[in-house]
Amino acid sequence: MTRSESPLTSSHALGPATPPVRDVTVGDLLREAATAEPDRVALIEGVPDVASRRQWTYRELLDESLRVARALRTRVEPGDRVAVWAHNIPEWVLLEFGCALAGVVLVTVNPAYRSQEVEFVLGQSRASVLFVVPEVRGNPMLAVAEEVQPRCPELREIVSFADWDDFVASGAADVELPAVVPSDPMMIQYTSGTTGFPKGAYLHHRGLANNAAHTVELMGVREGSVFVTTMPLFHTGGSVICVLGSVSRRVTQVLVPAFEPGLVLELFDTYRGNAMVGVPTMLVALLEHPDFATTELSQLDAVCSGGSLVPEALVRRFETELGAPFTIVFGQTECSPVASMTRPTDTIEDKSGTVGPPMPNVEVKIVDPDTGETLPIGSVGEYCTRGYHVMLGYFDLPEQTSETIDADGWLHTGDLCAMDARGYCTVEGRLKDMIIRGGENIYPREIEELLFAHEMVGEVAVVGLPDDTWGEIVAAFVRPAPGADVDERALFAHVREHLAPHKTPRHWIVVDEFPLTGSGKIQKFKLRELWEQGAFDTGAAESDRRS
Repeated sequence: MTRSESPLTSSHALGPATPPVRDVTVGDLLREAATAEPDRVALIEGVPDVASRRQWTYRELLDESLRVARALRTRVEPGDRVAVWAHNIPEWVLLEFGCALAGVVLVTVNPAYRSQEVEFVLGQSRASVLFVVPEVRGNPMLAVAEEVQPRCPELREIVSFADWDDFVASGAADVELPAVVPSDPMMIQYTSGTTGFPKGAYLHHRGLANNAAHTVELMGVREGSVFVTTMPLFHTGGSVICVLGSVSRRVTQVLVPAFEPGLVLELFDTYRGNAMVGVPTMLVALLEHPDFATTELSQLDAVCSGGSLVPEALVRRFETELGAPFTIVFGQTECSPVASMTRPTDTIEDKSGTVGPPMPNVEVKIVDPDTGETLPIGSVGEYCTRGYHVMLGYFDLPEQTSETIDADGWLHTGDLCAMDARGYCTVEGRLKDMIIRGGENIYPREIEELLFAHEMVGEVAVVGLPDDTWGEIVAAFVRPAPGADVDERALFAHVREHLAPHKTPRHWIVVDEFPLTGSGKIQKFKLRELWEQGAFDTGAAESDRRS
């Protein structure tokens, strides 16, 4: 496969050669920034209390990260796993860079996890040390960690972030740090779990450092600007795109402890924020907040979203009301995490209907899930990607790794997509989300896009539910738009007007909220489980069950 400006003849595309893939580590990114801009503010703690906001210059960020690295080396060896269980705090960022400089693998843990989930992650990753906050939003995390430690035989030490200063002071200045190379593992990120329990994606320095840098550059983030980080750090959107991407552009990063739209707007106003990454629900919350109209956002010039496609009406609203070019990223944890991305200059139609072309130096193809053959342009199949960004594998799961990464290095994502002659891909759903009704394949994305455009609908997820006659039938889980009441018959008529009868939802379930992953993706498998457990009152529209 070669790069070409000519239209593609099959669903196989290679991203541009620039920017190139650099042979760098995560620690190299920080050293470069501290050398080039030592006195620029690198990190601001965006807590609500203005007087309590701490900040670090790039020189200070590197110096403190080196102290963290030396303290780590008194406890663990290069390649060992160190877990972090906390919300967005500056110490999380310092630990991330400290691990990178010490050759230690950082294991990220969702702050919302409870004891069983934490025990699984700590045990499966074989973490030696856990850094944890005492509690977050009523979750007694330190107490839970101490409870599960006896069941995690390789977990030797728990360090409370309340004792952070003592930990940092425990590393002597003469502790020698190892030589770290770009192919070394850097992080274990547990996958979002939209289709089941997560696996640990084993990610390397080269993939993380380059993918982050390319993503923020393509977003349009200017060097030396201000980046407001709202994404959670335990997810690649936060710790990779936001943190590493910010350092690669030598920007001032304002770290939001937890997303709260009023606080985010104040931070943009106070620090003249220029850029952000946020899932669609975050962006909608900002637009709907009472302070939005009085917030100074004229300096905002780069907004990026990910996790799901954004309907055209929302893209137009974001660009009009936020006044900044909008981009969307597509990929998964296993590819560091971005494989395709729209560009700021793309049309509204491309920004809403596609996830753009491949990233620089990234290869993408659409294959028949059964045969593995590359499909013709416009055909729906599995999205596969290959390149520098692909993970080392799933940690300690060789069989699952071989099922996901084939012998030719292609990562099989499980996403159903179609590619046009330009290499731009549209997303039709997940292989496991695809609904097979009476032998016919139905792609939920098409139905969701149509329903989202209706004024009654605030958010929607289309799911296949088991049926004795058809195998599966279509169900729509709908969260009403603010102030709206859902009229199932009206929505049924709306779908029937535009789509074939067999695609029209048979069941309509109104919900107040959706079960979400930490990155904001709807967990459709949980909706199916809840439905099977009888958690919902199911409304049936007058569909033609013979169709």
